[in-house]
Amino acid sequence: MAFGSPLAGVVIPCRVVWTVEQSDRQGFAYGTLPGHPERGEEAFLVERANDSVTLSIRAFSKPGDRLVRAASGISRLIQSQLTDRYGRSLADLVRA
Repeated sequence: MAFGSPLAGVVIPCRVVWTVEQSDRQGFAYGTLPGHPERGEEAFLVERANDSVTLSIRAFSKPGDRLVRAASGISRLIQSQLTDRYGRSLADLVRA
């Protein structure tokens, strides 16, 4: 997977470590692989109950190298923006 523009993208190798496929729950988690800017896992779980849909995102990570460690504030900002985007995307799907 790559993040960013073709000229300034970052390679973010990862692999799916678990999945959930039930009638009222769907989700997966990925873990980072060597070469990813950080080390950790992120899980996404969508649950439907009655007339509501809930998205749960759980993540833990630490810098994968010195450069990311030095820019940890920027890294957290990017993670926060991506998490917000995930939530907005789900809300758009639910309204459609």
